[in-house]
Amino acid sequence: MSAPFAIVGIDALTGERDGAVHRDWTVSVGADGLISSAGPSAQIDLPPTLPRIDGAGKFLVPGMINAHAHLFADGRPLSSIYTNPRIAGHLTRAMHTPPGRALLRRRTRQNALTQLHSGVTTIRTVGDTADEVIHVRGQIDSGEITGPRLLPAGPLMAITGGHGAPQIALIGDEPETARANTRRNLRRGAQAIKIAATGGVTDALDVGHAGRPEMPEASMRAVCEEAHGAGVLVAAHAQGREGVLAALRAGVDTIEHGATLLPESIELFHDNPASLRGWSALVPTLLACIPLVRFDPQVTGLGEVVQENARMVLDEMLTGAQQAIEHGIALGIGTDSGVSYSTHSSFWRELDLYPRLLDVDPAAVLHTATAGNASVLGLEGVTGRLAPGLSADLVVLESDPLESFEALAEPSMVVVRGERIVRPEIRRIPDIDAQLDTLRV
Repeated sequence: MSAPFAIVGIDALTGERDGAVHRDWTVSVGADGLISSAGPSAQIDLPPTLPRIDGAGKFLVPGMINAHAHLFADGRPLSSIYTNPRIAGHLTRAMHTPPGRALLRRRTRQNALTQLHSGVTTIRTVGDTADEVIHVRGQIDSGEITGPRLLPAGPLMAITGGHGAPQIALIGDEPETARANTRRNLRRGAQAIKIAATGGVTDALDVGHAGRPEMPEASMRAVCEEAHGAGVLVAAHAQGREGVLAALRAGVDTIEHGATLLPESIELFHDNPASLRGWSALVPTLLACIPLVRFDPQVTGLGEVVQENARMVLDEMLTGAQQAIEHGIALGIGTDSGVSYSTHSSFWRELDLYPRLLDVDPAAVLHTATAGNASVLGLEGVTGRLAPGLSADLVVLESDPLESFEALAEPSMVVVRGERIVRPEIRRIPDIDAQLDTLRV
């Protein structure tokens, strides 16, 4: 149980679409970890004994929500040896030994805390090595540690030799096996399910591999039926036009990364009877792809095949995201954290890319990262806005994030479910930050 308190005299951005900055607001938090009141300070009557935090000169925003994350790695570029099937097999077996599982749990815990201290109070993982995120979520929910709200997926669903296999995937080449794998993850506590609908960039074997359809539509449909029966949303890694369309027809709830949208795909995003809620959303991941295209291969260590696939995927992803904006498709924001160059302290960098690459108004970007992501993940009644009755997931900043999202790089305080982190300590990777800074020039 959290200790009640109030933040007074702060400038607040509530997570609504209009992006209005509400001057001199007070937000109070109850012992239940929920927001008790939020509004103009002159209209909020606080108990005289309630502890107060002076917010004068600072800005308050809802906790950020990362809709696409991996917590098993830290964002350092992976050597090409890790995509070698023989070596990958040895690594996978090592990770499933007792020492390997202990290492993964420690790493997952640290990476989750780095995101929290960076202002991310809710994380959906979309491909875990095993059950390490479920384990850490248990530690958080029991009160053993203060951590972000976690929606773990467990290993993703893939075909033999498909994207993510075997490192972070359960293999199912037939609908029955894919359904059984989904049940396995749900039984172990997964609160999200992820499908590899197409090939990916980092494990591409030839030019054009990324985006090539992989899991058959019938198998994807079996996964969706099983997950939806448990009330769980399904995400699909899909980086090609046909793969996006097939995944939507199968009933997936979110398309991760995306591609140029076919007319039928646009219709299905708006009206998808096979999805859990009757509509689907798109979650681009710009930061995960741009460094692979723009950095010198001698720096990234990428081979020509991987870099060319990254270039193709980036072009398609940007086109698809722009179409989604133009057609009013529900949009989420995720960083693909853990993959090369997407570190766990870099959520603000993903937001920073939208105004510059997609000409999106900063207020709309902030809305998408908070209330918008909450809606995409089915958490609109839980978090995402500064409103009474919602979880007290808050970030206090020294400057206006609408002026520069870099304000989120150094929060002065983070609150998650009413628990205060007064002096956030962010674990960074300085050499990667220095490289990523060049993308802003």
